[in-house]
Amino acid sequence: MTVANPPLRSGWRRWLAASAVYRERAVLVVLALGFASGLPLALSGATLAIRLREAGLELGSIGLFAAVGAPYTLKVLWAPLVDHLPIPVLTRVLGRRRGWLLASQVAVVGAILALGGVDPEGAIGLVALLAFILAALSATQDIVIDAYRVESLEDRQQGAGAAMAVFGYRVGMLASGALALILAERLPWVAVYLAMAALMAVGVFATLLAREPAGAAARAAGVRDRAEAARLAGRLGLANARAAAAWAWLYRAAVRPFLDFMTRSRWLWVLLFVVLYKFGDALAGSLASVFYLDIGFAKDEIGAVAKVFGFGATLVGLALGGWLLNAVGAVRALLIAGILQLLSNLTFAVQAVAGPDLGFLAFTIAAENLAGGMGTAAFVAYLSGLCNVAYTATQYALLSSLAAFARTLLVTPAGFLVERLDWTGAAAAVGLGALPNLPWIGFFLLTTLAAVPGLLLLLVVARPRRD
Repeated sequence: MTVANPPLRSGWRRWLAASAVYRERAVLVVLALGFASGLPLALSGATLAIRLREAGLELGSIGLFAAVGAPYTLKVLWAPLVDHLPIPVLTRVLGRRRGWLLASQVAVVGAILALGGVDPEGAIGLVALLAFILAALSATQDIVIDAYRVESLEDRQQGAGAAMAVFGYRVGMLASGALALILAERLPWVAVYLAMAALMAVGVFATLLAREPAGAAARAAGVRDRAEAARLAGRLGLANARAAAAWAWLYRAAVRPFLDFMTRSRWLWVLLFVVLYKFGDALAGSLASVFYLDIGFAKDEIGAVAKVFGFGATLVGLALGGWLLNAVGAVRALLIAGILQLLSNLTFAVQAVAGPDLGFLAFTIAAENLAGGMGTAAFVAYLSGLCNVAYTATQYALLSSLAAFARTLLVTPAGFLVERLDWTGAAAAVGLGALPNLPWIGFFLLTTLAAVPGLLLLLVVARPRRD
């Protein structure tokens, strides 16, 4: 026993030393920035969908509103500008990263206030425009936060920083989802959006308290750019050094990373898999909040059970997904989590039969968020493994944008699928014609089938190559 004691105490000391990183200033700043990153998402997404439904908008039109999230898919297009262009005054006072952080956060606050101040009943077009602007500004903030996190943390802090960023992001989504819906049961929507804008102060204060990254990587990139510019000037016969430098930057930032990715085996199948792996999950989630409202749940019930309970289930799913990755590897973890995601969509169909049963809603939300969290953990690990370390930022932006494509543009027909497809004949043929909420049942069965192509593509991209 005395022999075992020293290693035990040493193990506890190592554990305490490792956990101490979560109390360090830089990591806590990343936590707050993660909160600011997650907060705007539901305000132009799920929470806005409930607001539109209350205003009398048809499901088909609400489904089309998923397209306002397109900037999250397209942010790779302007990420190089955010990376290199200075913000007047702010860059000089705060630095390159913090200047962009503060500018994007103030702009997000303004967009939240503007969106909350417009009544959807009288100006649906303006609501769509403001929601799109909010998504674009939020996506811009995400670009800066990701860059700041990588540059500001030391190597030993990167793992903790990534975990805290995801945790903060989920809390931000919880605030603009659950908290916003609970407030909306008691306050007008304009007051709810005002409260959400006030919560952005968390990110603003974090930006002001943060330290600007040293910028060694940027200086090294500048040296490489000048060297590449000199070589290109000679090859292209460019006498203008600025023109040569511009071409060198464009090639290094926007061409070389994609050429590198295209050298991989089955790269087109890989990209298609990235788009479709979570498509069924995204299709079901795009109208989940409206579904709860339609079958009889109150907004505060949705907020308390669907959002708060779902948040906890997602965190457990993320932890289980990480454990599964270590136990069976990325491909098998993706397959197991993908099958669970497919099965979890069936619980929505059962919920449609059960109606506004809070107990079963808890089970539905637990199943969906647990499977979704496991899938997210495995999927993010897989995407990270696809990136060449020489082009991580650009290649990961490409892959994450393609993944966002499924939850934004591909899900836009969801409302029409509920409204326009006639499920009565098929249900009657199998003796289920008297079931309640039949359109919703048919929709969620369809989302289950939508998860199948992603699983089949996983088998294609994971198949050993035959030379």
